[in-house]
Amino acid sequence: MTTLLDLLAGSPALLAIGEPTHGESAFLQVRNEAFMTLAEHGYRSIALESDRVAGLIADEFVQGGVVTLDRALTEGFSHGFGAAPANRDLLLRMREWNAGRPVAERLTFHGFDAPVELESAPSPRRHLNKVCHFLGLDRSAEIDDLIGDETRWSDTAAIWEPGRSVGRSTDAQRLRVIADDLLTELYLQAPRRPEGWPAALVHATSAVALLRYHAAAAAPLAQGERFVRLAGVRDALMAENLLAIRAAEAHRGPTLAFAHNTHLQRHLSTMTMDGTDVSWAGAGAIVASLLGDRYAVVVGSLGASPALGIEAPARSTYEGRLQQEDDLPGYVRASDIGPAEQRAHDYRYFPLDQATIEHADAVLHIPTGVDAATLADRILSLPGVEQVVASEENGSPEVAWGDRFFYLGPDRRQPFATIVEHDVPGFDEAAQLDRPGVFRLNLDLGRAEFERLFGFPPKAFEDHRDAFDFARLDTLAPHPGYALYGFGSIVMPGPQMLPEIDRLLAMAYGRAANRHERAARRVADQQD
Repeated sequence: MTTLLDLLAGSPALLAIGEPTHGESAFLQVRNEAFMTLAEHGYRSIALESDRVAGLIADEFVQGGVVTLDRALTEGFSHGFGAAPANRDLLLRMREWNAGRPVAERLTFHGFDAPVELESAPSPRRHLNKVCHFLGLDRSAEIDDLIGDETRWSDTAAIWEPGRSVGRSTDAQRLRVIADDLLTELYLQAPRRPEGWPAALVHATSAVALLRYHAAAAAPLAQGERFVRLAGVRDALMAENLLAIRAAEAHRGPTLAFAHNTHLQRHLSTMTMDGTDVSWAGAGAIVASLLGDRYAVVVGSLGASPALGIEAPARSTYEGRLQQEDDLPGYVRASDIGPAEQRAHDYRYFPLDQATIEHADAVLHIPTGVDAATLADRILSLPGVEQVVASEENGSPEVAWGDRFFYLGPDRRQPFATIVEHDVPGFDEAAQLDRPGVFRLNLDLGRAEFERLFGFPPKAFEDHRDAFDFARLDTLAPHPGYALYGFGSIVMPGPQMLPEIDRLLAMAYGRAANRHERAARRVADQQD
């Protein structure tokens, strides 16, 4: 397989990388590495499938503002994506890149989704009031009177029952006029109020987007047609946001977009509803038609995901064929992928098909996600290794139940590797292991390898502790509690790290084997 940069013979203004499912962290972790590599080659912005207004908060953190990391994660993402550990890492890495750099070289974070969920949408009240505040206008009483009870807008039943939607009411029509008037006023005042103007524009266009979505929800259509219409409207709003982001970023460099494949693919999105295939233009199809070869798309492909319960594909499928190419994540030119069978579709995963491949520039295939059990199996494949899992039955403290300890030989005093999934209050909390799905691999590196990797001996660790973010994924760091003994650790290593993990495991295993041999010689000597 080839690298992402090898695929970019041209220079797309907007490069899209898709994922075939939400919830597999490996895609986000590979995305982070790809974006930071692209930053070294002139990319200056990233746009995620998340609310564009929320993205303003995340970007304030990235730019070094007063927004805290916790707020950036809780308020700077929609759809719950701020809980993904890899998104925490993305914000931190972007902020670190930006520190001390001129504006032209700084990285910018954007969301490009509309402020809606497929089955619900709030009122535009917050966004309209934000724009009024920026313009120095007091129209809150009028806006509040037209919006009324917030629940009549956010009612999920209103999305599927047109008679319950307020989207085409007289109040909603009046609000659309107000939103349009505010947009005009924004442009009129732009020469006098440049500071804060771009954020005000995002709020204004988000208000318009919400009113458009509610109007679509009020259309008297049959259930299947309603779904297609709402999905299409949301994707159209996404496309509008992507084009606006590119307009804002055009003078600084290309943009990387990341979202589900269905939002980024060039061809129409299709679903079967009530036995009928229905189609609509996704954001990628719209943008591709307008940008031409300035748009490139890499669709995501997944072999297995322990986290999602997705098992390895059949060898005859597209994913199965890609699985045989390499056991590491990698990029394949779409033109190099031959015909194969389509993998069975379920709600967790949208499989590759011929149309997706034909309309893509490349495919990013991830053979497997990595969880604690996957790593444990890798360690247990080494000769003579035994695993002890902490539990109530073997007298382990409750805080450690489920943690894994790996030994070679009968000596149980020192494991050469451990996999832990819990913080130890007051002792080991720096890695934030109590986040859902987070685990850490710990390895006995020994003094010499520890010093070679980190530049200082284990005994000097406390002098360097503050230099490490122990909660960051995919990063080898000293163990926050046992660095003095030569232990290193990696939080949630992604599949791209497996070769380095194997190297470090071999080293730790070799140290354990040497200890075992020395212990056996001592016993033999005593018997003699």
